[in-house]
Amino acid sequence: MPSLKDLKDRQRSIVATKKITSAMKMIAAAKLKKAQTQAYAARPYTELMATMLEDLLARIQDPTQLPVSFIGRTPARSHMIILTTSNRGLSGSFNSSLVRMAETHIKKLQAKNQDVKIYCIGRKGKEQLSRCYHPLIIQTVDALDKPRFYDASNIAKELFSLFENQEFDACSIIYNKFISALEQKVTLTSLIPFKLEHDNPAQQRIDKAPQALKSPYEYEPGESEVLDQLLFRNLAVQIYHTLLENVASEQGARMSAMDTATRNANDMLKTINLTYNRTRQAYITKELIEIISGAETL
Repeated sequence: MPSLKDLKDRQRSIVATKKITSAMKMIAAAKLKKAQTQAYAARPYTELMATMLEDLLARIQDPTQLPVSFIGRTPARSHMIILTTSNRGLSGSFNSSLVRMAETHIKKLQAKNQDVKIYCIGRKGKEQLSRCYHPLIIQTVDALDKPRFYDASNIAKELFSLFENQEFDACSIIYNKFISALEQKVTLTSLIPFKLEHDNPAQQRIDKAPQALKSPYEYEPGESEVLDQLLFRNLAVQIYHTLLENVASEQGARMSAMDTATRNANDMLKTINLTYNRTRQAYITKELIEIISGAETL
């Protein structure tokens, strides 16, 4: 049976931990509101950019006019994986689920005899992947609590430079898409080549003909030239979008994890308080019995 002092020390420890988890929950909730607003605000722009690229592709009949950075190199011999995680833990399975997805994707690519390179955004991703895939990690940058488009553009420039130097032939990004504070969806998205919602852009164009004919958009000097200029912009926008989604998901996961930890601390305190009171009662009863026994002896 633990002593009263041990139980009291355990109570103090749990109370101190509960204060920390409760404070972290409130901080995460405050950050979540801002991050959620930014993520939601970026979605329409990102979707419109993708729609514009689809429209441009549908107008181009000759596939040879498409930039390599749009369709990727075939066959793809080298694949770049961008893994977005966080710098800190205490967020439940937020980071581990992303790393599991990355490991699964790496194994699939290696099974196809493709060379894999990893670009880590966030220290937690590097820490966990370094155990088995350290030689594959070519770059690591810290995750940001408040991502800026400037930061995403710098990452896009670096990736574009690596692609032009033929360091990789295809690129995909792994991140957590924000659904709600209690739900985040691990998502794998292809950046290079650009993935269409439809398999046949020409047929898609025919299907949309009535609306497309009414479209006020005309591309000058031509579709291919405009598409070439939009590619880098689209890459930066897609990366910026994933960073915002990931930050909102991180804060949601941390708020949920700290809420669970706080509730668990309350449950543990109830159990320990009950044990403490029973132990104290047992000690008092024992002392009373000893006093009564001593008095009867006299």
